[in-house]
Amino acid sequence: MAEMGKVIKCHTLASWNQQLLKAQQYNKLLVVNFTAKWCGPCHAMAHVLEELAKKMNNVIFLKVDIDELNTVANEFEVTALPSYHFLKNGRLVEKFEGAKKDVLKSTVSKHAT
Repeated sequence: MAEMGKVIKCHTLASWNQQLLKAQQYNKLLVVNFTAKWCGPCHAMAHVLEELAKKMNNVIFLKVDIDELNTVANEFEVTALPSYHFLKNGRLVEKFEGAKKDVLKSTVSKHAT
């Protein structure tokens, strides 16, 4: 897959749906980072997500701007930023909010297997 090793930015509902389907087809963990251009802590955490994406080819990492895809953010009941949602087989398995680097790393590791 061409996206391996990087964070994929979803700007449209079509790209969001495509990535959800791809994660299910390849049986991969999907890590969704809900963010916004105006969110300082989101920018501070961006490099952590990028580093994880480089190291973990068995995980799909998505970045979703809540102002661009507010329907998706509403569906996932995002109330604070940054927000991280972890999906397996199309189901939410865990989520957390806040700029928590260690929690992000451990949660990805926990569900990536």
